[in-house]
Amino acid sequence: MPIPLYVVDAFTSRPFSGNPAAVCPLEAWLDDATMQAIAAENALSETAFFVRRADGDFDLRWMTPVAEVELCGHATFASGFVLLRLLGERAERVRFHTASGELTVARDGERLAMELPSRPARPFEPPASLVRAIGAPVVEWLRGQYELAVLGSERELRELAPDLACIGDISVTAPGDDCDFVSRFFAPKWGIPEDPVTGSAHCTLVPYWSERLGKPTHFARQVSRRGGELWCEQRGERVVLRGSCALFARGEIAL
Repeated sequence: MPIPLYVVDAFTSRPFSGNPAAVCPLEAWLDDATMQAIAAENALSETAFFVRRADGDFDLRWMTPVAEVELCGHATFASGFVLLRLLGERAERVRFHTASGELTVARDGERLAMELPSRPARPFEPPASLVRAIGAPVVEWLRGQYELAVLGSERELRELAPDLACIGDISVTAPGDDCDFVSRFFAPKWGIPEDPVTGSAHCTLVPYWSERLGKPTHFARQVSRRGGELWCEQRGERVVLRGSCALFARGEIAL
């Protein structure tokens, strides 16, 4: 039976920017090997699979081309977009049950709003190999869900060319020139040299910048080659990310 497939650019209002995710609505779970093979064939940073539950919520899983992950923001955002904008879901909010707990995507005017867990970072002493691999002056080293390196300026971040052979996964951030903060994210251990726009990284970026800037709301950019925009809010133990999605393609997987 053919499997529906949507390719959605998340955290952007136009195709060819933001972070592309493949979304596969399923009637029932496929075996893990088949889902991993689909994700590898899609060759995008994430493929999301969801199944409707008896209570009307959804179970959601994410896979990179090489492995299943515990949390993915942009593919959750794209899944919410598929349900609320393309598949006729009438609810104001959809709930996903995941390895990281309950996540939601809700209508927010012309945008969507996603709630993720807040995962604050703490200072840590990086190994010398990581310091060398970054190849730029780092103002602060922290560790939350991922290692976090804070640079002094947006220019330094845009020019950053780390040694990916010596990096597992790391978020790098700096003050923005025309926004509150900018970031980039590198995850070669997951088969993703640089992720275009990383929702899960903002689980740590938002609490960091909320404390540093002394305010709960921010406008942020991820300054990868594709780029993306996020309106962020620290809300207790949750992080709210607002933004847009653009449909790039829809079709079927012939299995």
